[in-house]
Amino acid sequence: MSVVNKRAGMTFYSDASDHYSHRIRIVLAEKDATVDIITVNPHNKPEDLADLNPYNSLPTLVDRDLSLFESKIIMEYLDERFPHPPLLPAYPAARAQTRQYAYRVERDWCSLVDIILHDSNEARVLEARKALRESLISIAPIFAEKPFFMSDECSIVDVMLAPVLWRLPMMRIDLPEKPCRPLLKYMERLFAREAFQTSLTAVERDMR
Repeated sequence: MSVVNKRAGMTFYSDASDHYSHRIRIVLAEKDATVDIITVNPHNKPEDLADLNPYNSLPTLVDRDLSLFESKIIMEYLDERFPHPPLLPAYPAARAQTRQYAYRVERDWCSLVDIILHDSNEARVLEARKALRESLISIAPIFAEKPFFMSDECSIVDVMLAPVLWRLPMMRIDLPEKPCRPLLKYMERLFAREAFQTSLTAVERDMR
């Protein structure tokens, strides 16, 4: 096991185009956290990343002598480290419900995004693209109920959804206007947030 040297501040190793790194950058912007963001080419990673993270993967957050390398753990850590504004509800039942929504987003949608963006098998990509589009269309009406995902306040679930929805054009997924109007309005609200705009890299801005 490698020994991580103690550091003076917080450092975030980020992939400029990856939706998992993007969600962390959104949280950092929401919290207005002071952090040194190091943009890493995933095909040419710095040598010290393997010392910090046994999987040598992105994203990786280092806060002094603590190193974290799973995006949902990083998000929850940042939410506790910087309590305002909160991205998880205060009460246990509501927190559990939000975590369960986050689990479903990861399992049902992010897994499809990973196939669409990274799988070399065209048949699997086409199937994943169709499944993601149909799932988004089917769930679109629920976005009319609350300003955020099943919530009056922005939560970790919204932070996970925003990078996925931002990447719809590059994934060649179009949403029909009429049945998806509540979802499209939700996307407009998310993308207009100052933290979201701050989180975008140059590569991500070029996605739309």
